[in-house]
Amino acid sequence: MKHLLFLALMVTAYPAFAQDTAPTETDVPAAIEEAVDEAIETVEDAVEDITPAENYVGHGIAMHGDMKYAADFTHFDYVNPDAPKGGTLRMWGNETFDTLNPYIPKGVSADGLALTYETLMTKAQDEPFTMYGALAETVETPADRSAVTFTLRENATWHDGEPVQADDVVYSFELLTTKGNPFYRAYYHNVTNVEALDDRRVKFTFDQGGNLELPLIVGDLPILPKHHWEREENNFEETTLTPPPGSGPYKIGKIDAGRSIEYVRVKDWWGENLPVNKGRYNFDRITYDYYRDQNVSLEALFANEYDFRQEYTAKLWATSYDAPPVVDGRIKKELIENALPQGMQAFAFNLRRPMFQDEALRKAINYAFDFEWSNKQFAFDAYVRTDSYFENSEMESTGLPEGRELEILEAFRDQLPPAVFTEEFKIPKSDGSGNNRGNLRIAKQLLDEAGYKTNAEGTLVSPITNEPVVFELLVANTNASFERWFQPWKQAMERLGIKPSLRIVDASQYINRVMEFDYDMIVTTWGQSTSPGNEQREYWGSDKADATGSRNYLGLKDPVVDALVDLIVKAPTREELVIRTRALDRVLKSGWYVVPNWHLAAWRIAYWDKFGHPETQAPYALGVMDTWWVK
Repeated sequence: MKHLLFLALMVTAYPAFAQDTAPTETDVPAAIEEAVDEAIETVEDAVEDITPAENYVGHGIAMHGDMKYAADFTHFDYVNPDAPKGGTLRMWGNETFDTLNPYIPKGVSADGLALTYETLMTKAQDEPFTMYGALAETVETPADRSAVTFTLRENATWHDGEPVQADDVVYSFELLTTKGNPFYRAYYHNVTNVEALDDRRVKFTFDQGGNLELPLIVGDLPILPKHHWEREENNFEETTLTPPPGSGPYKIGKIDAGRSIEYVRVKDWWGENLPVNKGRYNFDRITYDYYRDQNVSLEALFANEYDFRQEYTAKLWATSYDAPPVVDGRIKKELIENALPQGMQAFAFNLRRPMFQDEALRKAINYAFDFEWSNKQFAFDAYVRTDSYFENSEMESTGLPEGRELEILEAFRDQLPPAVFTEEFKIPKSDGSGNNRGNLRIAKQLLDEAGYKTNAEGTLVSPITNEPVVFELLVANTNASFERWFQPWKQAMERLGIKPSLRIVDASQYINRVMEFDYDMIVTTWGQSTSPGNEQREYWGSDKADATGSRNYLGLKDPVVDALVDLIVKAPTREELVIRTRALDRVLKSGWYVVPNWHLAAWRIAYWDKFGHPETQAPYALGVMDTWWVK
């Protein structure tokens, strides 16, 4: 799903809006705003707006081009339509949970809750971005996609037997965009009206045409039961362990608060035989047991306390899977390559902190990080350094801009640093020996040229704030393994006079502090789909920089980035989307707003040899819970 189901967890050449600042809205000169507006018009005029010739009605909808599956398709290619039903899949959860409502900022939600809800449409995991009817039987759009109408399936019901109706859809939209996570307000801000045309038909009207993604992301809207949440005793804005009725293939069974949760397959589920669901949701039960320690949870796998584990820690993968059930084959250990865009995981600067408004400091801190040595020491050389916000996809920017991408960026030349056009962006690299003196010399030169001095205690002093350069990396205890990556980097920064520290807090405190932007630096990820769109506004939009709970973790306010995001949202073709995204990637990288981490374009999995799975693996989803089965 592209929507935020769980809250688990950049610029110009003008003096008043320089590359090394993070201006407030009032800092942006009117001349720059006018220049950006003109640039947008220039770029938009350069591409003919491609829209369907007439209104569309169908069983699904693609963002660009044709759908893979015709109206008479019987199942997705990456499932086994004859998979047997039955058995139990035992999963593990990290730390704990305290709510069954994943749609609000409060609380830590339980894993697996998506299993209990069905959305209007569902995404095919072997296409870049195509949605097919789930709750919705048909989807209708006018030629310019300025609206979308869904007709609900007549037999769709909630788990308590009540029918799913158009009023539920209208209620869900209003509830999520007014009381839900701030993400929903940003993601669906182009929707101007939602109305139930009758019991089964609901229409969404948009404030513009030409945004090809809007009908698809509206189809991904979580649909919640109005008759449950409108009751006075059910407060949507508070955490709860009372299961609401869902419409999906599973309902919530036994709960041991914070320790375990069970999902039970709904017998005679209304959606079981739909083409989008054939061969899916085969387990009678799916359970999650929670562990507060990674090592303990791994030992629990070997002790047959649960069935399946996706491993995220390279050190554990390399050194800790020599237990007897792995050696003798009772547990299978596999590395499965995938085509998923990796996005950007990084140490992210909070530009709301005045000292981090200086690009020279951000760049110097980048040069102090020795990834190559750390990768060998802590990850057995398993990872690849990330150097794009759209890593592992055709949307990565490389080399120097040329062709259509250069044409787009030329329209913003006066608002961009010259290096965007003349220098290939390269992440600092070392020889992996542990001797990073060359990069530290470059870092010191950058700081000296920017006017940094050291005080009597040997601490670097910012020429912007006249205060010592002291900052804190905030990490959740679920990511405490970052400490070993941080310590050698900390020592390198201290050689430059920078004084960093690490603070590890529990998951709830971490979420609250991130929501309030109460941090200097965090480890975070901007996940990317195969088809970037409206979510980019939430990631980088100037109007989201001060919105509590938004995912503009950087506090970025840049009209050029805003303009490029707008162009991505309005891309008329897949080819144009790719090129416009490369332009955004290039501009974001040029700001040195993060210290990029690393990635692995594969799934590391270990599981007890009791399961069958389809011969064809979907390129964009592992699909354990919805396509595997018990042998």
